[in-house]
Amino acid sequence: MDRLFKNVGLVARHSKSSIVASLRQLADHLAASGVSVLIDRDSVTPAEAGPYTLIDRLDLGKLADIVIVLGGDGTMLSIARLLAPYRVPMVGINQGRLGFMTDIPLHEMLSSVDAILAGQFVPEDRILLQATVMREDAEVMNALAFNDVVFSRGAVGSMIEFEIFVDNQFVYSQRSDGLIVSTPTGSTAYSLASGGPILHPTLQAIALVPICPQSLSNRPIAVNDSCEVEFMLTRGLDARVHFDGQSHCDLMEMDRVLIRRHRNHLRILHPLGYNYYDMLRHKLHWGERLL
Repeated sequence: MDRLFKNVGLVARHSKSSIVASLRQLADHLAASGVSVLIDRDSVTPAEAGPYTLIDRLDLGKLADIVIVLGGDGTMLSIARLLAPYRVPMVGINQGRLGFMTDIPLHEMLSSVDAILAGQFVPEDRILLQATVMREDAEVMNALAFNDVVFSRGAVGSMIEFEIFVDNQFVYSQRSDGLIVSTPTGSTAYSLASGGPILHPTLQAIALVPICPQSLSNRPIAVNDSCEVEFMLTRGLDARVHFDGQSHCDLMEMDRVLIRRHRNHLRILHPLGYNYYDMLRHKLHWGERLL
């Protein structure tokens, strides 16, 4: 079978022996078909990797033509931020629990991967957010987020106060536990739990979802993903901004965070027959009889 991708990177959540066993099964299957297999060094030990080349996670985008992730959505998030600058597509094998992004079940792993590598797939381009933390006109931190940029109160527990601007136009001031700035991908994560809308992945939008606002009139809004969203902290002790829940930056009063769409999309490859609404029905148990 002709392969569209010759160098395949493999990543796994290294927490269970069953996941490592699945990774080796996939590696052996790919190698037998003539594909060059590159395994993320953080996913396995050298003994578990066997004869396959181990590479640093930061080099996946440089060396692989495609990356297959075995795990849950958390693993997908961390890899997505690394691959987007290189435009390397990603495939998710569901080894987690819910898995909105890892949509290939384990029992279909080998057949689905064979078809995808042969060019039989449904491509889907998704945006990332690029956030820049500014303090007195100096850049403090720059980070990417695939799901969301989340502003939250700290351990002190008091609400924070902030102002929001979109394309330099004042939108509102708010007092709340925080704010979620979500991509369509992240709309089924923390944003959904906070009352935000589900956004189709192809929608060119960013959702701004308040977290427990003091005023019930503060509702989620969606803006075009070509906009720049500016958050300014006006009052708040121990406030933080989180990026996909995997990194963060402590904020001081009058800090500004500029959020815009990242210049590159991340391409996720789904198996043929993939339907976003089927996935939602399955994951969110829509239409099931209530007992």
